[in-house]
Amino acid sequence: MITKINKIKKACGSVCCGVAVALAALSLSSCANDFLEQENTYQISQSNFFSSDDAVSQEIYPLYSYVWYMFNDKFYYGMGDGRANNITAQYSDYIYPYTNFTETGLSNGLTDAWGAFYSVVAQANNAINNIQDFSTSGVSETAKTQGIAEARFMRGVAYWYIASLWGCAIIYENTQDLVNNYVVAPSRQTDAMEFAIRDLEYAAVNLPASSPGTGRVNKYAAYAMLSRVYLSMAGLTTDGRYDGSNIASDKNRGTRNNYYLDAAKKAAATVIEKGPYKLLDSFADLFDYKTQNNNEESIFQLQWQAGAPAGLAQSMTRFLAWSTQVNQGNSWGGSTYCSYDLWEEFKEYNDPTLGATVDDAVRRHYSVASYGEAYPELSTDPDRPYIYGETENAGSQGANIKKYVIGTNAVNGIAVNNNSGINTYMMRLAEVYLNYAEATLGNSDNTSDATALGYFNALRQRAGVAEKSKISYEDIRHEFRVETAFEGLYWFFLVRRGYYQQQEVVNYVNNQHRNASYYTSSTHEYKLPDTYAAPGPSVAVATAANLTLPIADTDQTKNPLLKPDANGVIQTVAYEFGEREVTDADLF
Repeated sequence: MITKINKIKKACGSVCCGVAVALAALSLSSCANDFLEQENTYQISQSNFFSSDDAVSQEIYPLYSYVWYMFNDKFYYGMGDGRANNITAQYSDYIYPYTNFTETGLSNGLTDAWGAFYSVVAQANNAINNIQDFSTSGVSETAKTQGIAEARFMRGVAYWYIASLWGCAIIYENTQDLVNNYVVAPSRQTDAMEFAIRDLEYAAVNLPASSPGTGRVNKYAAYAMLSRVYLSMAGLTTDGRYDGSNIASDKNRGTRNNYYLDAAKKAAATVIEKGPYKLLDSFADLFDYKTQNNNEESIFQLQWQAGAPAGLAQSMTRFLAWSTQVNQGNSWGGSTYCSYDLWEEFKEYNDPTLGATVDDAVRRHYSVASYGEAYPELSTDPDRPYIYGETENAGSQGANIKKYVIGTNAVNGIAVNNNSGINTYMMRLAEVYLNYAEATLGNSDNTSDATALGYFNALRQRAGVAEKSKISYEDIRHEFRVETAFEGLYWFFLVRRGYYQQQEVVNYVNNQHRNASYYTSSTHEYKLPDTYAAPGPSVAVATAANLTLPIADTDQTKNPLLKPDANGVIQTVAYEFGEREVTDADLF
C-alpha cells in the first residue's frame, strides 16, 4: 500500500515544482503529493528499508498513481483531447486556452502538468538510486534489476511526454543534483526522446515477460511504449540510430527515418505476437466498471484505488460526468462535450476509400453520450435505462463525454465523491495495432500489407464498420482518433506528424471546427450555427509555434534558463550520453 511508503522519505530538499524539480516537498497543490513527507512511524530509514524483495517492490508502488495525480486530474484529457479538438469546453480554463491556441505561460494546468511529469522523474530517480545504493544482501539481484527497470519505464514515459509537449527537457538522473542546483539549461528535444528510448529499451530487456503483480508493467509494456516513442523519433531524425548529428532540420520534408520506422514495427510486432494481451471482444467492455481495470487489452494503466482520497483517487471522472445521476457526487462536466469536429468523424465521416458516409455507431455510443440513446449501465433499474437527453435535459451545447463515466455508487458499488474508482488507460493493445500499421505505411502513400491490414481491420471489425483493402495516413489518422477519443492521445499523434509534415498539421488544426456550440435543443439536432466560420469564436490562428507549449511563468522565474529568447526560442544544450546499454540484437 502506498500509505506504507512513508518509510522511504527522500532527501530531496524543497525546491520548485517542475524543473526546479527535485520535488521532495511534493504537494497536491503543486506537483504531486506529500507522501514523501509523512512522519516516519516505522523507525525505518533508507539504510535498512531495502532488506527484501518485497521492500523493493513497495518502492515502486507510488509510480503507478501518486506522482501522476496532477496530470491525470485535468491535463490528461485537457491537452491530449482538448488541444486536439476532441473536446469543446468553453467555460473550463484548463481546456479552452489549449483548444483555442490562446494559452500563455500563466495558463491553468501548465505548472501542474510540468510538475507531475517531473514528479515521476524524481521518484523514479530516487527508486533507482535507493535500490542501487541501499539494498542489503536480503534483496535478490533479480528484484533489484526488475525494480530499476520498472522505475526506468516510468521515467521514460514521463520524458516522452515532456519532450512531446515542450520540445525540450531538463534531463537528470540524481534528484539531489537538482536540489543543489536547479538552474540548469534544458536539453534538446531529440536528447530527451533518446533518454526516454534508452530507459524503455532497458525496461524491455530487463523486465519479466509476466507482470510481477496485477497492474504492474512487464517487458511487453516497454516494447509497446517503444513502438510509440520510436514513431516520434522517426520524425525528428534523418537516418540511422540517433547520435546527436542526425537531427532533422526540415520540418516539412515529408519523410521519416526508416531506422525508427522499422524499430517501431518490430517493437509493435513483439507485443502483438509474444505479449499476453488480446483485444476485448466488445468495445463497450473497455469502459465498463466491471471490465475496465487491468483487462486483457490494457497494457499500462494508472492504478487508482476505489474509495481512496485525493492522490490515490480517479478524480478525472468528476470533470467529465455531466450530472450526479451518472456519477457519484461532484459532476462538473455538463459543459465539457465532444467537439463538433469529432462528432462529425463519428457520425458523418465521409470515407473516400469506401465512397460512403460512415456512422461509427458503436464507438460513438460508448465514447459520446448521444441524444435519445439508452445507457442501461448508468441506471439502477434494469427496466428503465438511462436515456441521454430524456432522463435528464441534454443541455444546450452538445453531446457529453461518456468514456470514464460509469454511474453512481448505487450502480457500481465503487464510486465515491471525487473518485470513480477506475483506472486510467495509458496504453492499450489497440494503439499498438495502429502503431504497427503506421510504421508499415512508413513513407509510402498507402499500404496493402496483409499483416498491417489485419491489425487495422480488427479494430474496425470490433466497431462494426467496413474493412479496408488498403490504408493511407488519413485512414490511420481517422481510426486513431475515433478509437482512442478521450484517452489523452490524439494531440500527440498530430504532434509527431508535425515533425515532418508541419504545415499540413498546422493547416489541419486551423480548419477544424473549434470552440463551436452545435446542439439545437428545440429540435434535438447536432449542427453548427449558420454564422460559424473557422477558426471559430475566440480561436487564434495556429502557427508552428503552437505545436509545443510555453513553460509556465513560475518555472521560468525559478529557472531563468527556461525563458525563451527574443525570437521565442528556448536555448538548449546537448546531453552527454554514456555508452549504450542495450543493442538492437538485445531487443530484436
